[in-house]
Amino acid sequence: MHLHCDSLRSVKSAESIMKNKEHTRRVRDTVVKKFKAGFGYKKISQALNIPRSTVQAIILKWKEYQTTANLPRPGRPSKLSAHTRRRLIRDAAKRPMITLDELQRSTAEVGDSVHRTTISRILHKSGLYGRAARRKPFLKDIHKKCCLKFATSHLGDTPNMWKKVLWSDETKIELFGNNAKRYVWRKSNTAHHTEHTIPTVKHGGGSIMVWACFSSAGTGKMVKIDGKMDGAKYRTILEENLMESAKDLRLGRRFVFQQDNDPKHKAKSTMEWFKNKHIQVLEWPSQSPDLNPIKNLWKELKTAVHKCSPSNLTELELFCKEEWEKNSVSRCAKLIETYPKRLTAVIAAKGGATKY
Repeated sequence: MHLHCDSLRSVKSAESIMKNKEHTRRVRDTVVKKFKAGFGYKKISQALNIPRSTVQAIILKWKEYQTTANLPRPGRPSKLSAHTRRRLIRDAAKRPMITLDELQRSTAEVGDSVHRTTISRILHKSGLYGRAARRKPFLKDIHKKCCLKFATSHLGDTPNMWKKVLWSDETKIELFGNNAKRYVWRKSNTAHHTEHTIPTVKHGGGSIMVWACFSSAGTGKMVKIDGKMDGAKYRTILEENLMESAKDLRLGRRFVFQQDNDPKHKAKSTMEWFKNKHIQVLEWPSQSPDLNPIKNLWKELKTAVHKCSPSNLTELELFCKEEWEKNSVSRCAKLIETYPKRLTAVIAAKGGATKY
């Protein structure tokens, strides 16, 4: 009698284990596959040798969540109601610059007092993460229309056309700029030790302005701009560096020059200079840095220069020119090769800011 009871308990225990055993993802996918093929619950159950109730549960889960993967197990009950969670997500989506403190206060007003980390976790689950906001020029509707028109009109241009463009721009590079951010390995309470700090001086330690150009064939000349830039100084830079850069890059006589719409660039005397030199100037929309690939090189240049840790403006200029010349031809060529993607992104953004 005891043997019979022990045997019965063993069978029930085995059945319990089988019942609670979780089927593999492959089995669950096969159930769904057969269901899509028109098999009924009973036939699927017989074919895979699993209970009909299990087949039904897998199908119902797939219908509701469109997946056969394991769903998160229920844990500790949330302190926030479903309504408040939806409100948090909605507020963050509508007002991207809202702070966690503001969200915390808004939840407290409706009677739900929670920690900032709880709010942050809820936003993370919905795909919202805190990120540094990108700085982009303010674009009026007229600027967007011009950028869109440029991108649309040039989208069909051949790759060879863009290879003939000599891109140019000016930028300011600071001696101790924001790009000088560094990370250090240190112990607690040693943040202010000399070896763990970056030296700074008042007013950023000064800066330099540089002009440079490049094409798909590589980088052209880089020039430090002494004093305030005006039309006459700009024409001197062009006279001394533009044609020589085009020659070094083997662009030929029929290259196209790109510049932005700065007043000194568009001055009557400057445009006359281009005409006399028989240089074609690319018609350019205002407020359109995303369209100029030299901006990518500027960002990389500033990062590389600050890694060199220049201690004065003379070193800063030297490192700028050295790092500019280090830009590989393949990097420059890649920027121009992918230029159609840049135009497509501008069109998708309806002339607005893009990732470029």
